[in-house]
Amino acid sequence: MSDAKYYRLAGRIFADFSGTIAVPAVLAALLGKWLDGRYGTQPRYLILLLVIAFVLSAYSVVRKAKMYKDAYERLMNEEK
Repeated sequence: MSDAKYYRLAGRIFADFSGTIAVPAVLAALLGKWLDGRYGTQPRYLILLLVIAFVLSAYSVVRKAKMYKDAYERLMNEEK
């Protein structure tokens, strides 16, 4: 069997995890910086929103890792 299926799965995992981690962090940083500038509370909102983004991202990564584990196992079982 070709390795193409494994490479596609790996690419999908990489893209999904990258977005799951990067997007909330960037949005939290931008929003936190804007809120801190608006209310003069630097860096309170920035830190708070980054912590929230980290927790949500970690939870999401764990859920997605379980999902991709199942997808990998299905791929392995197809090979048998």
